[in-house]
Amino acid sequence: MAIDFQRLDKKLTAPGSPFEIEEVEIRGTTTAVWKNAFPNLRAIVEHSRQFAALDYLVYEDQRLSYEQHYQQVITLGHALIEQYGIKKGDRVALAMRNYPEWPVIFWATVSIGAVIVPLNAWWTGAELEYALEHSGARLVFTDLQRAQALTDTRGRMPTLEHIVKVRSEDSPLDNIDEFGTLMTALNSGQSLPDIAIHADDDASIFYTSGTTGKPK
Repeated sequence: MAIDFQRLDKKLTAPGSPFEIEEVEIRGTTTAVWKNAFPNLRAIVEHSRQFAALDYLVYEDQRLSYEQHYQQVITLGHALIEQYGIKKGDRVALAMRNYPEWPVIFWATVSIGAVIVPLNAWWTGAELEYALEHSGARLVFTDLQRAQALTDTRGRMPTLEHIVKVRSEDSPLDNIDEFGTLMTALNSGQSLPDIAIHADDDASIFYTSGTTGKPK
């Protein structure tokens, strides 16, 4: 039986439906948008708390509930502002393998209005150096391998002020902070920093793989 996709589309996007579409002006351009969409990424992570006790992430024998994830996002959001001076619009890079800390860092960054810059974890030190300098990242979160790759090039990146590495407390590196230390101040009574974030504020910078030249 043939499916009438046009009819389904009209029904799903009709006035009063969850996916209702309206036209608004964004930076001078009339754009079709979902009327009931979340106003920003911060609102999405806040909405996730309704699933508080359910598993949000499973990694090997580690489980993180939605509420545990949210509380870690709160803690890191405050640390970014209070310890590192990250402000709305600042670039925060993320260059590491897919550890559970990855989404915590992503959501904490965008929830304070900073711009997350995910980088290819397969890149060499020189490739990471290019993207970090090009993006103007003030801080980068890495795993041990990426942190080691950046030790020789860090001096050539004047905009990069801080490196924080994860899951490698037993392998300290000079002038590189530990993610675990930042999270020791976990306080379930806190809330996300009060930052005004608009729907069309910049949230992320993505780079191509750079297989045939410098990443774009």
